Amino acid sequence: MAEFKIVHYLNQFFGQVGDEDQADLPPQQKKEAVGPGVALNNALGDRAEIVKTIITGDDYFNENKAEAREKIKEFLQEDEVDLIVAGPAFNAGRYGMACGGVAEIADELNLPFVGGIYPENPGYEMYKKFGYFIETGDSVGSMRQGIADIVDFINHYIETDGKPGAPEESGYLPRGIRKNYFQEERGARRAVDMLVKKIKGKEFETEYPMPSFDRVEPKPAVENLADSLVAVVTTGGIVPKGNPDKIEASSASKFGKYKLNGVQDLTDEEFETAHGGYDPVYANQDPDRVLPVDVMRDLEKEGKIGKLHEYYYATVGNGTSVANAKAFGKAIGEELARDGVQAVILTST
Repeated sequence: MAEFKIVHYLNQFFGQVGDEDQADLPPQQKKEAVGPGVALNNALGDRAEIVKTIITGDDYFNENKAEAREKIKEFLQEDEVDLIVAGPAFNAGRYGMACGGVAEIADELNLPFVGGIYPENPGYEMYKKFGYFIETGDSVGSMRQGIADIVDFINHYIETDGKPGAPEESGYLPRGIRKNYFQEERGARRAVDMLVKKIKGKEFETEYPMPSFDRVEPKPAVENLADSLVAVVTTGGIVPKGNPDKIEASSASKFGKYKLNGVQDLTDEEFETAHGGYDPVYANQDPDRVLPVDVMRDLEKEGKIGKLHEYYYATVGNGTSVANAKAFGKAIGEELARDGVQAVILTST
């Protein structure tokens, strides 16, 4: 048995318990490597070994965080552990959030954590300071490379006695943690050197990379709402009863388009929310709380808007990737423009 002991965290799917039918699975453990953990074990050889796998349903972890955290912490304290590994979670939002939650638990127990994740997964952004996250592709198709990169980092972690270098040197995603260190040249000289290189067209590396934000120029204000066709769009997951398009509760891969002709009010008999990640009780009691069709009809009757568009669009924002959100926005925007819509009210949760 290898001296370096690893506990591996997986969701119900990769833990080979089941698919969405087991998403509410409470934490359980197996004293062996499971699923991707077998590949991890084989690649690590005699250097390290997975001694336990903790498996939890994605919905259970995200909807019962206190109970899930307590049980997982209990499992982790049963044995001497050198490292926690989670995933890879790719771009699966609920899974990524659960892996991030495990990173936070590991931090509380002073245990190092390594997870595989797609950079746009919200689990990385929310929990990156609690451990080392290794970049993977956005889908399970990148599993082989993801496992190889995680193994490379684990080997590096062991070789450096748990003190890997900077992200670009050690192969993990930036954690947003700054550390003071002494530099030979003072900041003013380094800044001038970079400026000169930039002017001369030479390569240089900034010491303080700035985040890249999309800038969308706002449209001019609507001059006359009383003559305008207005649409409603929501990321709050309001769908006809039964969720006919099967929009996912998290990490949505689609949006829905639904008729509003003759609908004066969204009732709980005909509409519901498909959104995970928040308590749906109040949204299901009165879906107008998320998508205010009743108020829009009042404005229509009062002549404050010209007309409410005959369709509304809905998707789920919970864990949905930026790439998918952009694609949804573009597609919905093009349809609304084609239908002559002049203003859109976008609601969330």
